Amino acid sequence: MAKETPSPSSSMPSVLRAYAAPIFIFVLSMFFQLFLLPRSFPTSHYDILGVKTYGSVDDVREAYDAIASKWDSNSGGRRPADFIKIQYAYELLTNLVWKRDYDVYGIDESVHIIEELEKQYAVEDFSKIKLPLLEVVSYEPEREGFMTITSQDFASKFQDSKPWLIQVYSSGSDSSAQFSTAWRRIVDLLDGVANHAMVELGDIRLVTYLAEKKTTGQVFFRKGLPSIVAFPPHCKTADCLIRFEGELSTDTVTDWFATTVLELPRVFYHTKETLVPKFLSKVPPNKVRVILFSQTGERATPSVRQAAKDYWNFASLSYVLWREEDASFWWNALEVESAPAMVIMKDPGLKPVVYHGSGNRTWFLDILEQNKQLQLPQLRSTTSMELGCDARGYSRAGFETATWYCAVLVGRQSTELNKMRETMCRVQDSLSNHDESDEASKDPSVAPAASAHKNKRLTLAWLDGEVQSKYCFFYVQSETSYDTCGTRKSPIDVPRILIIRYHRNATESANAENEKSSKWPKTVWQSEVDDVDPAAQLVVSYDGPAETPEIIKWLSKMVEDGDSKNLPFYRAKTPELVPEGAEPMRSGVPKSVKATQALLRIWNRIKDYLADPRMGPTLLLGALLSAGSVWWTRSRSIQQPVQTTQQSSSNQSDDNAEEEKKKERKREQRKRNAKGEEAPASITDNEPKDAVQILSSGSDSD
Repeated sequence: MAKETPSPSSSMPSVLRAYAAPIFIFVLSMFFQLFLLPRSFPTSHYDILGVKTYGSVDDVREAYDAIASKWDSNSGGRRPADFIKIQYAYELLTNLVWKRDYDVYGIDESVHIIEELEKQYAVEDFSKIKLPLLEVVSYEPEREGFMTITSQDFASKFQDSKPWLIQVYSSGSDSSAQFSTAWRRIVDLLDGVANHAMVELGDIRLVTYLAEKKTTGQVFFRKGLPSIVAFPPHCKTADCLIRFEGELSTDTVTDWFATTVLELPRVFYHTKETLVPKFLSKVPPNKVRVILFSQTGERATPSVRQAAKDYWNFASLSYVLWREEDASFWWNALEVESAPAMVIMKDPGLKPVVYHGSGNRTWFLDILEQNKQLQLPQLRSTTSMELGCDARGYSRAGFETATWYCAVLVGRQSTELNKMRETMCRVQDSLSNHDESDEASKDPSVAPAASAHKNKRLTLAWLDGEVQSKYCFFYVQSETSYDTCGTRKSPIDVPRILIIRYHRNATESANAENEKSSKWPKTVWQSEVDDVDPAAQLVVSYDGPAETPEIIKWLSKMVEDGDSKNLPFYRAKTPELVPEGAEPMRSGVPKSVKATQALLRIWNRIKDYLADPRMGPTLLLGALLSAGSVWWTRSRSIQQPVQTTQQSSSNQSDDNAEEEKKKERKREQRKRNAKGEEAPASITDNEPKDAVQILSSGSDSD
């Protein structure tokens, strides 16, 4: 039977489907080579003058003179646009600095002038064009006091761990010269926070290290000049380099540097309506509240944001924009007369501390350092040792002090606790202002407590009884302790004042150390003794009225008795103070902004590849390889069925031959059987039925 051949019309769609990918890649390569690539490589200024690329200044002048000699202002057909392009190319390529920037980095920041002049002189004679087209700029930042660095001193100046902000500029760049004022302001704002420097394009080695690179390896600046780059703290390698990609201004650069490079928290603005609900009420009770009044409404400077980060565990900062119509409100609320001003709010009920005027960074940090602690400190896991309110530690007076005291106000966060905190602040002020030289001040009801407080043997603090419930229950052991400690189960809140007497016995401590260092095995009772705190504790609760004089008398009585009487030496294991969760610091770039920046970087990378002249040949090669792969695959798929058919035919022929041999042997066997012929006997034949055994003469017999 004749083999059926498929028609060309039926095989063409399958061929097109098979070669769809190579065809698509080929079309893409042609589109890139003929349309996209020419747009990425416009006519250069050398082409306009008819000079070879990177030709010398003398070659440029000769070409310009040759063109100028042919131009006649009276002759027709000479367009002003052509003259503008030629004149612009001549002025650009005869300036050594501009020519260097154009040849090495592709910088041509004044090219927009060509289009502007073409519109201006569209219908006028080119002889009326004012020359020169470009104004020569000579920018020298050293004269303005800016620090410049070169590749020779780059490594030596990058020794400290501070972050760096670097501006890459050109001495002939008008944009760099115009940015000088903004750079001065940026440098002032970063004083004390980061180092700064400038790099001129003439230092090709260092500029190549700082600049971006195309896929072809060419150095360039995507945003032009000046270009801003930064190195974060503790890192000076190229992998850490962060590039500024926004619009150049004082605000955008400083905000980018503080947020992206330094990862500092923001300090937000509030109005008189939002200050209390959005700021004051949300600040943890252990932190000082700092309000900065601003006249301009500008962002928080990097130094302020750095202070907000450094003092995060002590203070929270906020800004308020000063308005004259709100002047009476701020005076009545905080006694602020005008802006700029700085208000520090500490314990509840205390009068805010107000500083008027704008000082420098040192003045601002000194005020924060002086006021970072609450007047009545909070007893926390991080402050217990510092305050001397820990049986495992020592007194604030020193290691040699054997007896000391800690008066603690305990309670849940409530209005009652805030009132008692205010009372305890007055108690502390009275003890601090007590003058022992005055005869009237030698009152026995005040002097012992005042003397102990002055000598740092008496500390006043407050404790959050809800957060530190175990610690609170350990000291407050009464029927109404649930009104002071633990989770609020009733609307009643009862703050309590406790005084804890700590005493270290040198003999007992020495015996304890000897027992610990002993090689003999310890009994169960000895192990329990070793587990207690080294200082003995006695606790007394105040049950009197919440009045400052009465509390001071009680404190003096407790101190006098604790110093004069031989009280029992009782040691116990005090529960650990629970580490209170710190307020989360929201710093750095938000995730949404990071995602946007990542997409922008990907898009910029795609544009770089689209401007790569190697992409067209690469796509064409890919199309050829893909077409070859498809052809090879299809060829093998066509040959495979033929080989399979041949193999099956060969196998079938072998089977038929074997079958014929078997049939032939059977026919021969039937013929022998029909003739009665027997095969000759052999040792392999079976024993006949009528066979008998004949014994030989030498065999044994019965």
